[in-house]
Amino acid sequence: MTRHRIYSTTVASVYPLYVTKAERKGRTQAEVDEIFCWLTGHSEETLKDHLASGVTFEDFFVQAPRMNPARTLITGLVCGVRVENVEESTMREIRYLGKLIDELAKGRKMEKILRQ
Repeated sequence: MTRHRIYSTTVASVYPLYVTKAERKGRTQAEVDEIFCWLTGHSEETLKDHLASGVTFEDFFVQAPRMNPARTLITGLVCGVRVENVEESTMREIRYLGKLIDELAKGRKMEKILRQ
């Protein structure tokens, strides 16, 4: 089976798109960063380091300090795919991130987005 190209895409190339999507809806880059950090266990500093290093999505999630156990509470559709049914673990993590950014852009409160 052919690997999806998102695995070899750098996080830094998609990150500005996430920020733009959020900002168009009146949200902030800080909120996008908070989502990234909540999901992966990165600090603000290590997140910035990973973005600067050109890490791929696959390596970003493999090297995550501590994936948040509450991420399994994330459900719903992203690009027509139900995130909780994605079998491949890295793709599921990518979909979780996309779903959280979608929720942010839709105006959901951060407490709900971060499953608190």
